[in-house]
Amino acid sequence: MCLVVVAFNADADMPLIVAANRDEFHARPTQAADWWADRPGILAGRDLQAGGTWLGASRNGRFATVTNYRDAQAKSAKFLSRGHLVSEFLSSNQAPVDYLRTLQADAYAGFNLLLSDGSSLAYLSNRGAELQELPPGIYGLSNATLDTPWEKVERSKTRLRTMIDAGGINDTNLLRLLHDHDKGPVAEVKSSRLPFSVAHAITAPFIVTPDYGTRCSSIVRADRDGHWHFFERRFNSAGQREGDSQYSFSVAE
Repeated sequence: MCLVVVAFNADADMPLIVAANRDEFHARPTQAADWWADRPGILAGRDLQAGGTWLGASRNGRFATVTNYRDAQAKSAKFLSRGHLVSEFLSSNQAPVDYLRTLQADAYAGFNLLLSDGSSLAYLSNRGAELQELPPGIYGLSNATLDTPWEKVERSKTRLRTMIDAGGINDTNLLRLLHDHDKGPVAEVKSSRLPFSVAHAITAPFIVTPDYGTRCSSIVRADRDGHWHFFERRFNSAGQREGDSQYSFSVAE
């Protein structure tokens, strides 16, 4: 039940603001965010099981993130890894819409994909949401289609809007937004496959359960002069901070 909130051209100083929680099984091996040795232009964490990533940026001013789509479709070995949707875009020079048009979306399990090249923001899901080039605004994404009005999505978007209006965009405030343990309403709980306590826990923006939860919080900020800031904070299964990674870079004209 990942969470991503994005402000695109909604702040006078920062055309791109991203705050995101990656929720995953704690047993899945993961590498902390860094510049990739085999693809030096990519800055991202890495899923060591499939080799891709859930969120990243690139030296040439690109951003991408993917979330799984929560549905009842069984997993299949025939599906390609969704994490490569992110890394392949970050390595490319295609505009977001052009890249999305090249995808064979049915080759993947359910996904939501958000992409930006600094001048545009685009979205695609292979679960009923058509390709969209998005206008300026604030967007929220979890494990349903873009802006599905789940409580944690709506609450996080509202908090980001308030933060922008107050001139309060910084890592501390964005991390506070992401470190929200308040659960959603019982009406949102899908407990057919999970115990109720676990199903209710995953309605929160920040998830803590013994086996599955928020593995990291990520912040990406880009200003109008081409300066990018990338921050990642990692957590253990008890929701305790395990480490931080922080990077700054500039995109050449």
